[in-house]
Amino acid sequence: MAWARQQGIEELHVLADDDAGVLARRAALFRDPPTIWWVNGTELHSIQPEPLSRPTTAPDAAGFGSLFEGVGLEVVSEWDHVAGELRGLEVARVVDGRLEVGVGEADRELTAMLHGDLAPADALERVVTIVREHRRPGAPRHPLNLLVPERWLRWTLPGVTPVAPARPRAGMRERDIACGVSVDGVVVCSVGVDLDLVPAAAEARLAIDADAPLRLVVPERDDHPATRALAAQLLAPAEIVTVSGDWHI
Repeated sequence: MAWARQQGIEELHVLADDDAGVLARRAALFRDPPTIWWVNGTELHSIQPEPLSRPTTAPDAAGFGSLFEGVGLEVVSEWDHVAGELRGLEVARVVDGRLEVGVGEADRELTAMLHGDLAPADALERVVTIVREHRRPGAPRHPLNLLVPERWLRWTLPGVTPVAPARPRAGMRERDIACGVSVDGVVVCSVGVDLDLVPAAAEARLAIDADAPLRLVVPERDDHPATRALAAQLLAPAEIVTVSGDWHI
């Protein structure tokens, strides 16, 4: 859509062999949307927007919420688990009443193997201490302060409660959005210029509160004209809010 606008194209057709229904759902949230086609082998099919699916029940912290808060973690409810986040980085999660400690699946498995004899509070404190040393303002460049920057940005915003996105996150290294709600509506954070931000954020609003105002929060350096143009094309346009200076706190 950004390319079509730049080229002055008035009628856009998008062909996809994967996630065509999702693309159609996102496209339907725009004025003058592109037409989405599903490519199946050598055949071309029109496609209807795929309905949103959401968890029927909220995940349970199983009593570990107070433990997370006791070591300075934010308790965040995701699709199928409750996470404990330090400046937006998940360092522990509760799945089916079981505590898993570590950053990412591999680290959680390694921690369970090497430190399985530690009490939950001690295992959590160990990981939090390591992450806190690196995920802080002014720390030298390190994977622990580069992962999920959009969630760190969300963590800095007062009055914003984290909520799960429209779809589960693909992975910590993948570019994504961080969603939240405030008294002003749905808030979606992003770091870096991302052409997927507006359609992903519009889909998130559809899942969280379809009638709420939508605010897109980005660092000032990432305020791109293409993002503003796409935000203005939504059926219910989104507002762009910029954060100036170094937002890491």
